[in-house]
Amino acid sequence: MLEILRPGVQTTVQDLGRHGLRHLGIAQSGALDAPALRLGNRLLGNTDDCAALEIVLGPVEIRFHRDGWLALTGADFSATLDGQPLWCGWRWPYRSGQCLRLNGTRHGMRAYLAVDGGIDVPQVLGARATDLKAGFGGHHGRALQAGDQLPQGSAANLARRLGAGHPAWTPAIRALPGPEYHEFSAAAQAALWSQPWTVSSHSNRMGYRLQGPELAREHGGELLSHGVLPGVVQVPPNGQPIVLLADAQTTGGYPRIACVIEADLWKLAQARPGSELQFLACDAATARAALRQQQAELKRLDWSMQYGH
Repeated sequence: MLEILRPGVQTTVQDLGRHGLRHLGIAQSGALDAPALRLGNRLLGNTDDCAALEIVLGPVEIRFHRDGWLALTGADFSATLDGQPLWCGWRWPYRSGQCLRLNGTRHGMRAYLAVDGGIDVPQVLGARATDLKAGFGGHHGRALQAGDQLPQGSAANLARRLGAGHPAWTPAIRALPGPEYHEFSAAAQAALWSQPWTVSSHSNRMGYRLQGPELAREHGGELLSHGVLPGVVQVPPNGQPIVLLADAQTTGGYPRIACVIEADLWKLAQARPGSELQFLACDAATARAALRQQQAELKRLDWSMQYGH
């Protein structure tokens, strides 16, 4: 459940709107920036038409009453979660009792707050969108007020997307099985994907050292020196993995249990010592698609900067 502490100028519940009803005199309603709504929902594993909050100007303050994930898209409102800054355009974990504040924006006008499971207000005429003029849909057909409480849907879609058993507050790092993956015990293989890993304080630009269950190698002898790249997950004799980063050496001799995909390496760069992460297995096709999507987002930004004024 979300509790509205400070509603801002005009915060409403919106989805993609009502379609096919104009002949009955019923407006479409829905998010004015539909691509931003879709992006927020996709970041969370929601369907595109899940309801979110459309926020006009600010400031806005919201308290969460269960653990979960949020995504902020549209205009960048200089958001903070319990005082910690959040980027616009990505998903972030939150815990019950935490407070989100959206201060306001110098550019743009509307931000979208999506949450895992969506805003679960009742559907009216096939949608959850607020029609302010007609006074129906959303939350009692009006803009939100201080004290309003909004139900939140199930996070099952996000759990399936990130992998079974994934803790709600742990970022997922997609990775491919490495060349020596098959040489590790079945228990080590399972632990790699199912257990959270803590970032060690001894991490640096060469590599992130992770702490967790010991990954035991059962088969294979000494390895010849081989080439390595950023993203390779090596396992030294102590069984604690090291994810190589940009300043890593060019060759190595430790077995390679996995390789983080290029599109997710930035998540490691932003992970603080003591924070947790979890590996999510993927295939080469997914890795290529994720990189193409990342590149497409940059091209879209280039287009917006060139033609959006």
